[in-house]
Amino acid sequence: MKWMLPSVLALLVAPAVAMADTPVFSILTDGSSITFRVKASVPIQGRFARWQSTFTVTSTDVSTGVLTVKIDASSVSTGSGIKDGTLKSDQFFDVAKHPAITFRSTKISQTGPNTFSVAGDLTIRGVAKPETLVLKASPNGSGGDVTGTMTFDRKDFGMSGGVPLVKIADGVDVIVSLKAKRVSGPPLVLKS
Repeated sequence: MKWMLPSVLALLVAPAVAMADTPVFSILTDGSSITFRVKASVPIQGRFARWQSTFTVTSTDVSTGVLTVKIDASSVSTGSGIKDGTLKSDQFFDVAKHPAITFRSTKISQTGPNTFSVAGDLTIRGVAKPETLVLKASPNGSGGDVTGTMTFDRKDFGMSGGVPLVKIADGVDVIVSLKAKRVSGPPLVLKS
């Protein structure tokens, strides 16, 4: 029985050692933003006030990462009560039936020294479609700023409504600006 104790301890300690070798990140909402713009005869642009995001990796290789974003669709703000009401209605986000907009990455590829292509599933109004987020990282020690864009066709998600007297394009540009902090573990190893 005495010989079993070291083996059991080794099994218990191994996951802790492995976790110490894995970076852990936090996405800070302070100083971060998720905004959007749509070309229209009267420009439409706004932001989401409430959202949360995570970035988890299983090693120091960024390609093992998974980025998730969950947005409270009812927190949309354009500065116009009429536009906000229309965007929350069943013509667009339909927040009564579909309160969340989500993005979950399926593949992260490094495309340059500080640039990344993040393929994933975007879900709006309960409709999930593959979309790509193009990101640029500006590392600074234990964290950094991550900025990027994604463009999608609103009609692919059933948002075919309009705003009275305003001609709206189908393409929606999403702009993310995230502050990431490495809270423990080693830094990511990026290609130069």
